[in-house]
Amino acid sequence: MDLELSGKVVLVTGGSEGLGAAVCHRLVWEGARVALCARNAQRLEATAATLRAQGGEVLAVPADVSRAEDVARFVGAAHERWGRVDALVNNAGTASAKSFAALTDAEMEEDLQLKLFGAMRAVRLAVPHLRAAGGGAVVNVLSIKAKEPGKNTMPSSVSRAAGLALTKVLSKELGPEGIRVNAVMVGMIESGQWARRAEASGKPPEVLYAEKSREAGVPLGRIGRAEEFADLVAFLVSARASYLTGAAIPVDGGLSAAM
Repeated sequence: MDLELSGKVVLVTGGSEGLGAAVCHRLVWEGARVALCARNAQRLEATAATLRAQGGEVLAVPADVSRAEDVARFVGAAHERWGRVDALVNNAGTASAKSFAALTDAEMEEDLQLKLFGAMRAVRLAVPHLRAAGGGAVVNVLSIKAKEPGKNTMPSSVSRAAGLALTKVLSKELGPEGIRVNAVMVGMIESGQWARRAEASGKPPEVLYAEKSREAGVPLGRIGRAEEFADLVAFLVSARASYLTGAAIPVDGGLSAAM
């Protein structure tokens, strides 16, 4: 299927590793021009170099999306480079989970700044460019915890639930302008975070992944591959998903009990 992404400009936050990097690779393969940002400049440039070696037209901008000025610099640099923006993937975020009693106000605020306000700032800055392009797409990368939070999952579950509400509100407000807004809710998917867990455990990644998927009871019996997630995101930002907005799609191997 031709996703008709050749020449389109797509912005990806948190694009230096794991799921974000997988999305960038998929978009480059489709012929899109990709601007990616992340906090770790060295890791970001390494990913960008790999994408360029694959023939990608890529712009890498070190940025922390919890800082308004960094988001503005990122979106502005992409538009200055290519003169348009066709899609935005809000992927920046980290896994953080503890009990409500152990959570501090500062930790909750930091998580909201990164995952909720970072996405809001990026959308606010990208929308004028999406309008100028005649429409476009926004994909917010969330967690299945957004719909099905469990105990000891703060602050991430709360931030992600807010992101789910943001997705629906924006889909209603921006839909008449041809701007589609959807969410992808991630379950157990191979990522930089999972790789670091494997390293810390001293176990080969495939062993840890198999153990954890069995413990969690993933119906498909395994952890998802990053490219499976990236395929869905690429579809959602493409014209092939032109009648799909306001949706929250789980990529979790059937793990979540929520529909």
